Amino acid sequence: MPDTLSPMDTSTVKRYLPWVVATALFMEQLDSTIVNTAVPAMAASLHVAPLSLKAVVASYILSLAVCIPISGWMADRFGTRRVFASAVAIFTFSSILCGLSLNVPMLVVARILQGMGAALMMPVGRLTIIRTFPKAELLRAMNFVIIPALIGPLLGPTIGGLIVHWLSWRVIFFINVPVGLAAQFLIYRHMPDYHGDGRRPLDLVGLCLFGSGTALLSWLLEVFGEHDIGSAPAALSLAVSTVLLLAYVRHARRASFPLLRLGLFRVRTFRVGVVGGFVTRLGLGGMPFLLPLLYQVGLGLPAWQSGLFMMPAAAAAMAMKVVSQPLLRRFGYRQILVVNTVLIGVTIGLFSLVGAGTPFTVIVALGLAQGLFNSLQFSSMNSMAYADITTGDSSMASTIASSLQQMSLSFGLAWGTLVAAWFLGTVPQSDGIAVTAALHRAFLTLAALTIVSSLSFWTLRPEDGESVSKAGQPALG
Repeated sequence: MPDTLSPMDTSTVKRYLPWVVATALFMEQLDSTIVNTAVPAMAASLHVAPLSLKAVVASYILSLAVCIPISGWMADRFGTRRVFASAVAIFTFSSILCGLSLNVPMLVVARILQGMGAALMMPVGRLTIIRTFPKAELLRAMNFVIIPALIGPLLGPTIGGLIVHWLSWRVIFFINVPVGLAAQFLIYRHMPDYHGDGRRPLDLVGLCLFGSGTALLSWLLEVFGEHDIGSAPAALSLAVSTVLLLAYVRHARRASFPLLRLGLFRVRTFRVGVVGGFVTRLGLGGMPFLLPLLYQVGLGLPAWQSGLFMMPAAAAAMAMKVVSQPLLRRFGYRQILVVNTVLIGVTIGLFSLVGAGTPFTVIVALGLAQGLFNSLQFSSMNSMAYADITTGDSSMASTIASSLQQMSLSFGLAWGTLVAAWFLGTVPQSDGIAVTAALHRAFLTLAALTIVSSLSFWTLRPEDGESVSKAGQPALG
């Protein structure tokens, strides 16, 4: 499909492209949430300790950190359709390899390959959406894509538990095959093939500096709190990763064609959307770790019931995608982001009131509120980042945003782990009352950080983002 589409092609692409991207993202999100559920069964089958399978998760994260930065260059060089189709094919094939793995090293190699495919899917899919839809239709299109993708985290723990209980853990990887084949069919029928304006060379020096720096930092954050690597090796790893990233910043300022063009941060809406989102995610990132700990250890609930308490947030997040655009049109990005960030902080703080005697209806209500506010926050930050980005910069902007979002997930989880470990101290995790009290203080700390992060959105102007929020009602699906 050519870069320039005829009116009939444009109408067809707009109708089906969100389904193409959503199908692939559903597969990726389902896989990422379902694997953690199956770790104990995988360890028993491969005759290893569950902790040794941490490499299976860490290898996937490292692969993402290294490969996301080259996604934009690959899309510009080889075309969005070819790269996206290749990414889905790699992810699907590596899923088969995961299911056929006979030992941990084979599984780790397969997960690295799977991470390479996943690293290309989200940035290239987002880039194609940005290039296809005008800014007035962008928010609605991005929300449409995210709704099916949210079903993955919603169903992942439940499906994973049922598969592990009734079937082999290998089946969790094989279910990606029919989804991947369906995605390939949609890609070749309905996905446009956009290329970059010119063939810029790949910044190999920048890739080595940024890729190795983010990979080392991601590894350190991923193993933080779960392996005793010692303070000296941890400090050394942090220092080396920091030096590598600072060296990349210096290199990027001098290079003619940097891997990530940092000059885009001079665009205010992009800078606030990406950097402000990074800071906000520090408070949010620890919640998926802290809430199951509260439910299972603090309240003594079984794992399946703890999983059910996580579902209202995902369901509310999908519902908010339907109404986020009218809210942004009515109140504007600045007011929504400032107020909503504070509401997220308040919601996190309210979890400090949850104890053994708290009615389940209250816990569900808090989960619903958290899902609503989080969803509105991410829709606002992600769409506003592209409000003032030109078509020629869309590939680079998508790559930078995806890279920092991936890093923010690791930072947020590590920060939540650090805060919880600080307040837990030497408290035995069998002492439910003491654990609950420590987690309450952790929630209050994360709440305060989140509320303070709302200051990052004060630099926005009331009219910022109107090119995205003042939209019509395009036909999707």
